[in-house]
Amino acid sequence: MSADDRQTLAQGRVATRLPAQDLARARRFYSERLGLEPVDERPGGLLYRCGGTEFVVFRSAGASPGTFTQMSWEVDDLDRVVSELGRRGVVFENVELPGMLGGGRTRDGIAEVEGNYPSKGARGERGAWFRDSEGNMLGIGQPVF
Repeated sequence: MSADDRQTLAQGRVATRLPAQDLARARRFYSERLGLEPVDERPGGLLYRCGGTEFVVFRSAGASPGTFTQMSWEVDDLDRVVSELGRRGVVFENVELPGMLGGGRTRDGIAEVEGNYPSKGARGERGAWFRDSEGNMLGIGQPVF
């Protein structure tokens, strides 16, 4: 078998796995608050697809500490998404991180983050964070060009 024939992580797809102590509660949150329905399920797990990628919420005895972003969506209109999710009852976190503009704090649930990855061609990013029903920290970002 040549090196070209071997599967490496660089060719693999990345899929997020989020723990849930109460899968039914998590399913309601993702449906009612985020407007997402699983595309498939199995005992102990729900599969969701968004924008050509997927993530799983799975039943777990463990819990997320919720101290860091575990998954994030990139959107074209952050203000519109934050407004819609807020209308659905999502509560956005007030965070303070290095690299954030405007005193390093979120304003109205949205942060201005300086810099971005050069390959994205953006000069910065706007972001917002919230927790799901299981304490997982989720983010939403919009590149600033």
